[in-house]
Amino acid sequence: MRKPDLVAAIADKADLTKEQAGQVLTSILDEITHALNRQDKVTLIGFGTFEQRHRGARTGKNPQTGETIEIKASNTVAFKPGKAFKDVVNG
Repeated sequence: MRKPDLVAAIADKADLTKEQAGQVLTSILDEITHALNRQDKVTLIGFGTFEQRHRGARTGKNPQTGETIEIKASNTVAFKPGKAFKDVVNG
């Protein structure tokens, strides 16, 4: 499912126009992004938790040449699914 498909599903279920549903989805994603940028956790009960995690610098290998390379430290986003979400996915 892509964003336009999700927008269409939201519009149908919430009785909104596709334009309104698109604005709602964009607002939600923007708020999640801004919260993670502030290093806040975003917890959606029953769905899961998004959080920013730090990855330290490390040594890796170039898969084509086998040469050792240094990988810079970076931040990444982790998602931990909630129990209800896991139950639905696992049947």
